[in-house]
Amino acid sequence: MKKYVYLLLILFAVIACKKEKWEPEGPTDVRVRNLQGNEILRDIVINTAGVRDTLGNVKKLGTINPGEVSGYKRVSIAYPKAEITARINGETFSTGPVNSTYMHYIGLMRITYEVYISNMTNKVLTVNNVILEEALIP
Repeated sequence: MKKYVYLLLILFAVIACKKEKWEPEGPTDVRVRNLQGNEILRDIVINTAGVRDTLGNVKKLGTINPGEVSGYKRVSIAYPKAEITARINGETFSTGPVNSTYMHYIGLMRITYEVYISNMTNKVLTVNNVILEEALIP
C-alpha cells in the first residue's frame, strides 16, 4: 500500500511541475518608461495584443514617476504598438486601441515601451519608441 501512495505522490509531483509554454511569438516581458517630464502616470494598464486575443496580454503596471520605468510584466505576445491607458491628474489618457492584424510579433524578448503625452487636450498618449533590451532564454 505504501508503494502506491509513494507512486501517487511522485505522479502528482511530475504533473504539477509544468514548464511555461515558449513559442516563437512569446512570452515577452514588457515594461513602460514615462518620458513625461512632470506628470506621474497612475493606474497604468497595457494591452499588448491589440484587437486579438487579450488573454494573458492585459497587465496592470501601477504608477510610474516622471523619467522612470515600471517593473516587467510577462505577456504571451507583444507587438511594436500597444494600447496603454493611464490616469494623470484624475483624467484617463490612452494611446487608443491598436489593430495588430498586420504587425509582426516581437517574440522572446524583454522590451520597454517609451510613452509620453502627445495631446493634453484630447488626452492622448503616444508610444515614442520600443526598446528591444535582451532576449529571453527558454
